[in-house]
Amino acid sequence: MRILVIGGGAREHALCHALSRDPSVTELHCAPGNAGTAQVATPHEVDALNGAEVAALAGRLRADLVVVGPEAPLVAGVADAVREAGIAAFGPSARAARLEGSKAFAKEIMAAAGVPTARSYVCATPEEADAALDAFGPPYVVKDDGLAAGKGVVVTEDLAHARAHARSCERVVIEEYLDGPEVSLFAVTDGETVLPLQPAQDFKRARDADEGPNTGGMGAYSPLPWADPKLTDAVLDTVLRPTVEELRRRGTPFAGLLYAGLALTSRGVRVVEFNARFGDPETQVVLARLRTPLAGLLHAAATGGLDRVEPLRWSDGAAVTVVVAADGYPESPRTGDPVEGLDEIEAEDGPDAYVLHAGTRRDDAGRVVSAGGRVLSVTAAGPDLAQARALAYRAVARVRLAGSHHRTDIAAAAAGEIPSSPQSPTIE
Repeated sequence: MRILVIGGGAREHALCHALSRDPSVTELHCAPGNAGTAQVATPHEVDALNGAEVAALAGRLRADLVVVGPEAPLVAGVADAVREAGIAAFGPSARAARLEGSKAFAKEIMAAAGVPTARSYVCATPEEADAALDAFGPPYVVKDDGLAAGKGVVVTEDLAHARAHARSCERVVIEEYLDGPEVSLFAVTDGETVLPLQPAQDFKRARDADEGPNTGGMGAYSPLPWADPKLTDAVLDTVLRPTVEELRRRGTPFAGLLYAGLALTSRGVRVVEFNARFGDPETQVVLARLRTPLAGLLHAAATGGLDRVEPLRWSDGAAVTVVVAADGYPESPRTGDPVEGLDEIEAEDGPDAYVLHAGTRRDDAGRVVSAGGRVLSVTAAGPDLAQARALAYRAVARVRLAGSHHRTDIAAAAAGEIPSSPQSPTIE
């Protein structure tokens, strides 16, 4: 197979890393990619939001499969353009990707499908937002209805902050606060068959102990030793399959990666959000544990053949990823700083620990420099969470990036190294 991956973040590097190890992949390309993807895939310049341009590139490369990584190209219809050109695409149509592109639409789908989620109001005016905030009370949960690159959600006790965020958005969803730990569960689907992957947990706050501003994600781990073993099957039955069936019933089948962000509340599992693509940084740890070759799985989803895929195989061990972020992230990240220590990680810590690039590029001197807020995802696999965590942080310590910061507590509670938060409720 000749495969083209669209995107340039750590998620796309994780996809390329997994695809590069698949013996069925004879050519691997990434557009636009980054300094890390260029080590395993041929880079190409492309406007990732321009469906015609992406389809033309795929045609020139004679690609057998195009994997669309980020949400914005999916919402813009890039997967549709590729399919119209007669090339298989992994990623939902623009109409189906509204599940992520509009939180109000996602709430509509969940209501129709009977999927459990938080009570909410869709607000288009300041007066509507004020009434909703008053109805729910603190903690206030305010979500930009549209795409916001992982930064559109505010959870705060401060009413003024909540009101300011609501007024900065054209339309918002204001909902009740959900207690309990949050979990991410991915599923690969061709619009009919739904295959869940392994759950993961990510860390949204910038600082240790879940303090600091909300980010796109500062780290993740998998598996979840504290979670009920029936969690995945329960979510498949109550969330994933009903959602896919409702979209198919409406004539907008969802084929690609369905991501369910879940809260394990005292009242049961509730959906926090849906995404229409692999999540970042959870993809880094989920793919680190996947033993089924990735190319065949994604191609089967893109071509309607998931019902013929054998049960997925997973490692018995664990994986941890730690995000190294630029100075000033998330408010005003500084870019252009040299990133050093990467060769040392490869020489001293590989192959169990490795670096997935997020916001990087090569400067005119050929150096790797920072080019975004989240710069690297340092990922490690081990026989258990404690050892995977130790390997990841040993590698993180070798990274030299002026002013960078990272959390030191990724997976610490799950590994038993610090006191844990309340455990997952039992799944009935």
